[in-house]
This record gives sequence, C-alpha cells and structure tokens, in this order.
Amino acid sequence: MNLLYANDRKGEYPPSYYTATATPLDPFPVLAGAQTADICVVGGGYMGLSAALHLAEAGHDVVLLEAHRVGFGASGRNGGQVGSGQRRDQDDLERMVGKGDARRLWDLGEDAKSLVRDLIARHHMPVTFRPGVAHACWTDAEVRHDQAYATRLARDYGYDQIAPLDTPAIRALIGSPAFKGGTIDRGAGHIHPLNFALGLAKAAQAAGVRIHERTEALQIRPGAKPVVQTTSGTVTANHVILAGNGYMAGLARQYSAKVMPINNFIIASEPLGDRARDILAEPIAVADTKFVVNYWRLSDDNRLLFGGAESYGYRFPDIIKAVTKPMLEIYPQMHDVKIDYAWGGTLAITVNRMPALMRIHPNVMAASACSGHGVAMATMTGRIMAQAVHAQSAEFDLLASLPKPSFPGGAALRWPLLVLAMTWYSMRDRLGL
Repeated sequence: MNLLYANDRKGEYPPSYYTATATPLDPFPVLAGAQTADICVVGGGYMGLSAALHLAEAGHDVVLLEAHRVGFGASGRNGGQVGSGQRRDQDDLERMVGKGDARRLWDLGEDAKSLVRDLIARHHMPVTFRPGVAHACWTDAEVRHDQAYATRLARDYGYDQIAPLDTPAIRALIGSPAFKGGTIDRGAGHIHPLNFALGLAKAAQAAGVRIHERTEALQIRPGAKPVVQTTSGTVTANHVILAGNGYMAGLARQYSAKVMPINNFIIASEPLGDRARDILAEPIAVADTKFVVNYWRLSDDNRLLFGGAESYGYRFPDIIKAVTKPMLEIYPQMHDVKIDYAWGGTLAITVNRMPALMRIHPNVMAASACSGHGVAMATMTGRIMAQAVHAQSAEFDLLASLPKPSFPGGAALRWPLLVLAMTWYSMRDRLGL
C-alpha cells in the first residue's frame, strides 16, 4: 500500500483545524510532459520548499514536485512547536559526536529558529510566532533532570531562556495537577504550521520556482543529468533533492533503510471561551516527558489543540479515541467538551532521532526524519541542501556525518520490530516507569 494514499484523498488537505483556518493558496498545475531544470526538488513540505526558495533566490532554475498539495504531509499537520536545539539533548550529542560538533549542532538548531522567524517576517507571511514552550515532567526525578539540564545549557552553551517551574508554578501555568514541575523555554515558540508551509510556497513561487502539485515522483534515473519520472511527465536536472520525509520509501532504497514512517495524531476541541484560562494561563505550547510525547497549545480562537498517540501501520486508528485518552489524563475537566477536528499525519524517524542526510549519488541528495523537531530543522535543512548544491557543504557534511544506524530486521522486519519496541515503551508510559 502507498502511504501517500492510505488515509488521504489525492490532492486534498486533511479535514484538520489547520486546513479550516489556512490562508487560501490557489492550486499549482500538474506537471505535463518533459521539463528541464537546474534542480528538481521532490517534496513540497518545509524542507523541499525551503530548499527550492533558497536555490531560486541564488539564481537557480528550480522545479518542485509534490504528490498532493504543498504542506500536505507532516508540515501542514504537526503541533506547530518551534523547539530549541536538536531532537536529542546536548548530553546525548556530546557522547555521540564530541563536544565540538555538539556545539555546532546546538548553534545550528538556534539558527533554525531564527530562520523560521526571519522567513515569516521577510515574506510577510500570515503567521504569528508565539514564544514559550513548557516541558512538563511527570516525576520528581524528571524535574531534577530537566532543571539541571537547563542550568547546564546556560552555563556551557550560553542559553539563558529556560526558567524552572516548581509544582505550584507549573500547575498554575498548565491548569493540571498531573505534573511535578518542569521548565519553560521562552526562546522557543509555536506557529500555525500549514500557513507557514503555504507562506514558503508563495515565496518560492514569487522567486521563480515552478511548483507542480498532484505530481507523484515514481523513480529516479541517475546519471550526469538525473531524470525524475512522475505520473505525468519527467524532469531532467543537474541536481535532485529528495525531501519527501515519511513518503519517500520507493525513491531510494539505500536511504529508506535508515528512516521509518510513523503516524501521529491531533484533536482540536470546540472553542473553550473563558474555560481556556483554566487550561493554559499563557499562550504557550507544552510537551510532556512521556516516550510517546503528549503536546498541546491553544489556538487563536481558544480551542485546545492536543497531540499524542502513535501508530505504526498504514491505516490510522480511531483518532478521537486514541488522543482523548491522554488528554483526559491531563485535563479531566475536558470530559464534556466537544471535539471538532481530528487528524493524523505521517512523519519519519531515525533510530537515533536525528535528521538523516545522504548523497544517494553525487548529484542526488536526500534528507528527512527530523523526528518531531521539524518546523525549525526541516526548514534549516532545506537551506543547507540548497547551499550544498553550490559547494557550500560544511553544514550538510556535519549532519550527513551523524551516525545513521539501520533499523533492525531489514526491509522485511523493521516495521514489526519497531511496533514491538514502541509498544513496550508505550506500556512503560502507561505504568509510569
């Protein structure tokens, strides 16, 4: 089964809160016949759109192919959080790559946040960056670890935007008695994710990128000028950038062994009115310390947007049932609130939860798998791949050098083994271990 169509109608956005509140953007045409370009980008999410935009601004002729609509995948469905650093914390990265490269990765993550804000401002996008992401800890041990890590970031990395939250403070801020404490990162934030993707597409089009929607890339024929075969034509280019995230399995076998598509889900309540103040005292976003992370924030019209639960097959489960359960564990006072929207999306993860960048051929690059940290890092990775096309490859080489272990079991067994592992960690969450 093709993940592109397992849960969605071809060429249509999912019926999400983000779709309902998106700034309209007219559809782009289907690719017809044979075209040529300097660069062909496959994938119309943050990464592909950012790469195309930066390449076009540097004077390149760019064609971008999207199987559905720009922002259709994880870029238009996620929790909207713009986090600090990388998906793995600096302690892990120092052990993984050493202190020098760990510092470079931290700086790259900080630059990624700045890039998101700069793109929003420079292209006058209808997107508001709202600062503040809280980290809510379920246990006293997690509180101690979280606050010690914040102290270490201030001491060793000069990052002083994270403040501790004791039990009374987090309960006053979050409106739930579930948590022992945590931190709040005032340097991180959250946005409307689909409007950001649409803003990138509009900016790319204005820069001269030829965008083709409802145009699925089927295969790549490598060579001095690789050819991308689609459902309705071909693109011959000097370089190809693959940025399809969780939907890229059939385009590069050696790359697909390093990443795994998984599904994550969000629900949106009816507008809460004055009750919203009992959920969040400030317009911040929150993520907790579960292995299968719960994350939430309020929309501009005071709906609770609550994300959580995962699945690892092709078909989505009953989303409202799956996500309402953790929501009510945190906010039992929401038991009588109507759910107006429920949607899921497919993203890509790696074994070590760090982005996977690779040169498939000398003139074919692939990148994906920001593993839930993609609003900032996918946008930054798009710029990094654009720079690598014209030989500015230091940041590409840094990310490409990160360990990229294959999922155990190979192509045949990696999915069942992932399901077993994730089920075990989900059980630990439920048991509070």
